[in-house]
Amino acid sequence: MKIEDFNSGTWEQRYKYKYFVPAFINHPFSWEEDAISALLEKASLKLGELNSFSRFVPDIDIFISMHVLKEAVVSSRIEGTRTNIEEALEEEQPSEPEKRDDWLEVNNYVKAINSAIEELKTLPLSCRLIRDTHRILLSSGRGERKTPGEFRISQNWIGGASIVDAVFVPPAADKLSDLLSDFEKFLNNEEINVPNLIKIAIAHYQFETIHPFLDGNGRMGRLLITLFLVSKGILDKPLLYLSAFFEKNRSLYYDKLTITREKNDLNQWIKFFLVGIIETAEEGTKTLEKIMQIKAKAENKILSFGRRAESAHKLLEALFSKPMVSIKGVQTITNLSPKAAGELVNLFVDNGLLQEVSNQQRNRAFAFTEYLDLFIK
Repeated sequence: MKIEDFNSGTWEQRYKYKYFVPAFINHPFSWEEDAISALLEKASLKLGELNSFSRFVPDIDIFISMHVLKEAVVSSRIEGTRTNIEEALEEEQPSEPEKRDDWLEVNNYVKAINSAIEELKTLPLSCRLIRDTHRILLSSGRGERKTPGEFRISQNWIGGASIVDAVFVPPAADKLSDLLSDFEKFLNNEEINVPNLIKIAIAHYQFETIHPFLDGNGRMGRLLITLFLVSKGILDKPLLYLSAFFEKNRSLYYDKLTITREKNDLNQWIKFFLVGIIETAEEGTKTLEKIMQIKAKAENKILSFGRRAESAHKLLEALFSKPMVSIKGVQTITNLSPKAAGELVNLFVDNGLLQEVSNQQRNRAFAFTEYLDLFIK
């Protein structure tokens, strides 16, 4: 099928509302528009650059946790949570119920990503893996009563006070089995000649349109993009997430999905998606470059720490995974006494590697601010 001839699906009437049933997608796609080919070539190049750069970064895995945490914060923020990265880094749950739910949702997201990446080593990207990931995503907090890990058996809707005035009504629950079977086959069909970046653009649109869960569809659909890129070997490591691009262009994001459904214009959605890949991959490469500069500068400072250099290296490596720490946390990382841990922290503060971010005598907190700022912008 030519993308220009795409038919998005049909509306079906229920008692007081209409729901949308997307057309099946498990078939070849081609296109005539040169702009798609040009964007596809550039997106592939930028992803290749990001992947190649990541291979030359020593101990790349210690930096991935902050990429994952940023994705968890931003993707959850699109859904209305207010937790920032600094709050998400706190080990203890906030006492206020609203903040606690936000904190839980972000931390569940981190656990879900890590679990899914691990599962991909033994499972294909499938409905089973998606359900397993969703179960962790909604394991606690606001979503725990929304049947985590189970595809819905009732009607849902997006926007509006009720289904009657909803912005969009996804397909009825009895349509899900066939739609999800088609979706899963499309993800893994190697016989159709569809470039992987075009495939995941279409798959993300289809997943958001099917909206197979009662809650968590947006977060799961955005995570699906990264899981697909890793599963196909396009990325060695989960370093690229589109949530920040979608948040920055939130109105456009929803408009492009809506236009695809209502006007059969898949071209506009694919071009928007590829621009997101290009911008995000470029930003990812720049971030890795800055990380390497920060790491080299910090290690150079540690050379002058004398007998404390070994413990300082342990602390520095831990800070790249989690750039906020307490004296007690430094003790755990380095096995130093409270007094020695405090002295090491003071040394880091004096050399500009840590900055105190608490205003209290006990349970003082310190941040590796230069590194943390890369993920806050």
